[in-house]
Amino acid sequence: MTSSARLDTVRRLATPEGCVIDLRLAGPVVRARAWLIDFLIRLAVWLLLVLVASRLGDFGAGLLLLAAFLLEWLYPIACEIWFHGQTPGKKACGLAVVHDDGRPVGGNAAFIRNSLRAIDFLPLLYATGFVSSLLNADGKRLGDLAAGTLVVHVGSHRRPPVGGSIDVGSEPPPCALSREEQLVLIEFSQRAPLLTPERAAELAAAAGPLFAGVDGEERVLRLRRIGNFLFGSRQG
Repeated sequence: MTSSARLDTVRRLATPEGCVIDLRLAGPVVRARAWLIDFLIRLAVWLLLVLVASRLGDFGAGLLLLAAFLLEWLYPIACEIWFHGQTPGKKACGLAVVHDDGRPVGGNAAFIRNSLRAIDFLPLLYATGFVSSLLNADGKRLGDLAAGTLVVHVGSHRRPPVGGSIDVGSEPPPCALSREEQLVLIEFSQRAPLLTPERAAELAAAAGPLFAGVDGEERVLRLRRIGNFLFGSRQG
């Protein structure tokens, strides 16, 4: 695997049919956003049921207990099985659960990964799952490791990297740079076309002092231009 491939979040898989597919792994931030959306949906349903159950006496109390079980455990499992690996939160964030080989998630895998959420939640707010996601290259929590699943970005074709393969030009750095900093920028300018826009932007964010007056995708382009300038100077 090349260094640029390790920097990116794309996993390229060869299927038994001879096709090659790219899976773009979801990071903890977007997964947390999807979880929050699902949580708010469950909370809204729960509050609605509380209003209804309050009028039904003891039967309403039993209804709330049943609803709590269904919302917490069956909601994610049923959604992932029936809606192609997507809960409403995952769908809103453009995510889906798949098997490690890219196949749609099945019932057994959906059951296993969601049943282990109780362990991932420990000791508080999915701390165990977060640590687990940091300790493996695919960002898997314990439920994903046990079920052999991945959470990936879906729903749109992979966009070309910022600037693509076009000539972005060159410009001198706005301040003096050490030899190590110059080498890092040269390497970034050469690897950026191989990365997804999100990963390129994430790496570029570490060079804050060079961003005076620019933001967004222009940051990546500026770093590439500075890297090209430095590379040309060294070649000269």
